[in-house]
Amino acid sequence: MTSRDRIRRAGLTAAIAAAPLALAWRFAHVYRERAGHPRPQAPTANPRDLDMPYEALEVATADGLRLPAWWIPARDGAPGPAVLLVHGWESARHRTLPNARFLHAAGFHVLTVDVRGHGANVAEELPVSAGEFGSDALAGVRALLAMPAVTAIGVLGHSMGSIGAILAAAEEPRVAAVVMTATPADPYRLTRQTFRLARLPIPDPIAYPLAWLTTRVYLKPRRHTVSAISATRAARRYRGPILAIHGTDDRVVPIAHMERLVAAARSSRARLGEGAAEVAMLVLPAGQHSWLYEFPAYRAAIARFFARHLGGPLEPEAAARVAAELDVRRLPDDAGRFAALQPLATAGPDGSDGPDGSSASLAPAGSDGPDGSSASLAPADLATSAAATGR
Repeated sequence: MTSRDRIRRAGLTAAIAAAPLALAWRFAHVYRERAGHPRPQAPTANPRDLDMPYEALEVATADGLRLPAWWIPARDGAPGPAVLLVHGWESARHRTLPNARFLHAAGFHVLTVDVRGHGANVAEELPVSAGEFGSDALAGVRALLAMPAVTAIGVLGHSMGSIGAILAAAEEPRVAAVVMTATPADPYRLTRQTFRLARLPIPDPIAYPLAWLTTRVYLKPRRHTVSAISATRAARRYRGPILAIHGTDDRVVPIAHMERLVAAARSSRARLGEGAAEVAMLVLPAGQHSWLYEFPAYRAAIARFFARHLGGPLEPEAAARVAAELDVRRLPDDAGRFAALQPLATAGPDGSDGPDGSSASLAPAGSDGPDGSSASLAPADLATSAAATGR
């Protein structure tokens, strides 16, 4: 073999070795483009539709945005505790109204906010991540801190909104209690779970490194670090009481995520001894990813938890009873699918739109549709890249 042949063979070997890395890099960038941009859906209901008084206002963020919000005062606005509600991915403040209804009935003021890129906000140019849910939840907390009628603050989040809730609480020690429902444990597991929901044929030995790369590429435009937006890490840092709730039939975020979060929070408090705040857990048999508020046990547990840790206004058991007995149901618009869950089977292998000219998207957390059904998220270009990377 001549030296020229050896050089050619070395070059070919290097090219073959680099091909999976190039495909993985492309996969990560396509994922970021399609998964990172929720489609805002303006609220289709308001608190008055559920017989609650409210005031429309705006919440200022640290980076200069003004988020649409509703302030729902309880007990004619008398001083008392308040709960901030943080919705999930491609949702909006109106979908938090069932939670607001039973909290309001139990005597709590409520503030609910449209996270940037959601609800009545304009679409974001940069990818939206748990970091944005956290910063906007923190803005909501600080808005409550400035209200004279608010004596204590709790935060209740759902899914991505739960990550935002615990991130905000870890930053602001005046948050007195946090309820986390259907919460992804950390960015890696969130990304890996998305691959499963998309039914991408990627074996675990390849999927986990690919999730590692994809997560970092996704977060790069806003300069987030993985650890800074991890719910597990934030749960370790937060020292206040936590109630984690999950349904056994959640096909979007497996219940193992909650178990990991709870274990991390309890471990970090073990050295504090008997003075450590509680970390409670509620598992709802047959509970899905959405609509957990339809379970009386869910409503009772949250009302009892907040009444205990926010100082009323009702006694914990009285608050639990009021919340459990209230008839709380999903809103009519929850019968449709999220836009980010539309099937993408027609997408071309080069990342182009399908032959019919339709565009494609991919939900970042994966998500059941609001009807609880799972959705096929398998765009051919992502599946092709993933399969090629796995060879």
